[in-house]
Amino acid sequence: MGDSGPGLNSEQLGVYFALMEVGSLLQYAVEEHLRADGDLSWVQFQILARLVDTPGGRVRMTDLADGVVYSRSGLTYQAGLLDKRGLITRSPSPDDERSVVVEVTDAGRELVARVLPGHVDSVRRMLFDAMTGGDLAVLGEVLGRVREHMRAAPPRSAKPRAGRGGRAPR
Repeated sequence: MGDSGPGLNSEQLGVYFALMEVGSLLQYAVEEHLRADGDLSWVQFQILARLVDTPGGRVRMTDLADGVVYSRSGLTYQAGLLDKRGLITRSPSPDDERSVVVEVTDAGRELVARVLPGHVDSVRRMLFDAMTGGDLAVLGEVLGRVREHMRAAPPRSAKPRAGRGGRAPR
């Protein structure tokens, strides 16, 4: 095993654990609501919400996986469940026969519209109600910077898929 440098100091460790706990608690509360009101998992809601928020409601599966930061195989499985429920459709891409395009249906849009108010309430109650003054701006700036840093070297599931000959598509 290589030496990865010094460990985290107590302040870094505390921030790391707090961030992981906040993320887990928020996701748990949101998913509890989504399951009760829409029979949706957190990932399924992310898929539908991204499609509803995309002009035309259509996106390539690989782009969806990159945005949701979920494995392509896991996303394919979740999309299959949504497709069976009539919430999305999947079809070959007209531009690339290897790609699949996902499109939200009217039923998918209606479900998002139905669960969104409770989702917003959960997020507001769990996350934003605890903030005061300039907390939101500071947190947004810090998380935005960290997200950009992480996106500069994304996990394998969020990297562009290699094309023929091992090159990434252009």
